[in-house]
Amino acid sequence: MPYRRLPNTDTARIKAMQIALEKGKELPPHKLAFSSKTVVRLQKFLPQFEHSIQLYRQSLASQNKKSKVYNENLRKARIYLTHFIRVMNMAISRGDLPVETRAYYGLATNESTVPSLNTENGLMSWGRRIIEGEEFRIRKVGSPITNPTIAVVKVRFENFIEAWNYHNTLVKKTSDYTEKNNNLRKETDEIIRQLWNEIETTHSALPEERKKILNEEYGLVYFYRKNELEKASAKVIY
Repeated sequence: MPYRRLPNTDTARIKAMQIALEKGKELPPHKLAFSSKTVVRLQKFLPQFEHSIQLYRQSLASQNKKSKVYNENLRKARIYLTHFIRVMNMAISRGDLPVETRAYYGLATNESTVPSLNTENGLMSWGRRIIEGEEFRIRKVGSPITNPTIAVVKVRFENFIEAWNYHNTLVKKTSDYTEKNNNLRKETDEIIRQLWNEIETTHSALPEERKKILNEEYGLVYFYRKNELEKASAKVIY
C-alpha cells in the first residue's frame, strides 16, 4: 500500500483544503467522508490562510522590486561620498588646503585613505560626519570643496537614507507576514491531517485499490515506495 504525504508547500496546502471543500458542496453531510465540524473549520480557516499568503507574496514582490531602487541609491551615496573625500585629499596634496582640513570630518590629519563605506552603518556614520563637517568648515572658512559640492553629496546621501528607511519598512513587513504564516502553517497541517484521517477512517473497510481511489478524490496524495514501484513495473512487464 502506498503511503500518504501531507502537503509541504502553501500551494499544495491550499489545494488540499479546496478539494475537500468542493466535496463538501457536492455531497450531503451524511455522504461526506469527513465531519461537518471539519467542514466548518475549513470554511473559516481557508480564506484566512489564502489571504495571509497573498499578502506575504505581495509584500515580498514589493520588497524585491524596491530593492533595485534602494541598491542604486546606496551605490550613488557611496560614490559621491568617496569622490568628495578624494577631491578633498587631492586639494591637500596640491597644497590648496591644509592637512588640518581632515579634522573637520573626523579623519586623521596624517592619513589620506578613504574610510570604509562598505556597510550601511559605515556609510550612514561617515556620511553624517562628512556633511556636517563640510557645512561647519564652510561657515568657518568660506571656501567649499567642489566637484562634487557637499550640497550634491547631501542630496545623494538623503536619497539613500530615505530609501533605507523604506527598504527596512518593507523588510519588517515581509518578516511579520513570514512569522504569521509560519504559525498558520502549523494550524493548516493540523487541519489537513485531521481531515485526511477522517477520510481514511471512513473508507477503511473498503478494498485497498478502491479505498485509494476514493481518498484521492478527496485530495489525499499517495506515493509508492521504491520496492512497490519495482513490483508494479514487474507486473506490467509480465
